[in-house]
Amino acid sequence: MSLSSFFENPERLNRWIDIAQSSFLPLLKGALLYSLTIAIAAFFIGLILAVLTALARLSGIKPLIGIARFYVSIIRGTPLLVQLFIIFYGLPSIGLMIDPIPSAIIGFSLSVGAYSSEVVRAAILSIQKGQWEAAYSLGMTYWQALRRVVLPQAARVSIPPLSNSFISLVKDTSLASVVLVPEMFRKAQEVVAATYEPLLVYAEAALIYWVICFVLSIIQDRIENKLDRYV
Repeated sequence: MSLSSFFENPERLNRWIDIAQSSFLPLLKGALLYSLTIAIAAFFIGLILAVLTALARLSGIKPLIGIARFYVSIIRGTPLLVQLFIIFYGLPSIGLMIDPIPSAIIGFSLSVGAYSSEVVRAAILSIQKGQWEAAYSLGMTYWQALRRVVLPQAARVSIPPLSNSFISLVKDTSLASVVLVPEMFRKAQEVVAATYEPLLVYAEAALIYWVICFVLSIIQDRIENKLDRYV
């Protein structure tokens, strides 16, 4: 069917409108209740892992450095989809059963932690040594200087790349459909299976992803502009 003949067919056009209207709320529910929730939970857990991994890399302790490097190498060197399959489908073979949503959060958290650790490490290294020396001159210990002086400044430096990582994570939650999480993309697959209209439904899902990421980009810009006032 050509594009012109499609628009000249009112029955097909009306069917598309009906499907779009009936599928919008289920897709939006999947996005808000699962996609965003998983992304937020995984991002914060991953951020904690990222800070710990970055500090391990900067600690000067060889065993910690080796463990951190191995973790980053494994996660960055294997596809996220494969990692999700190992967690959800592979671990049960050794008796470790994990539900779909925790499996997705674990997989995404490990991924965020590995990739963001390099961002955090670079942000810490970007802080001038004079800041450390000034903190030491005030009688602070290494950990006090790190917590009160260095990490707050490093956080401001790392916000732009970390914000981009979060936006990418929101889109990557579509991979959670393979571990049976009822997020938006899986809802879209279910609608397609019932209606046989993949172009319409997947385009609708893509539009919702785009709107969410667009709103997050606006929030990111406002946060960056607010932080720039203190530079």
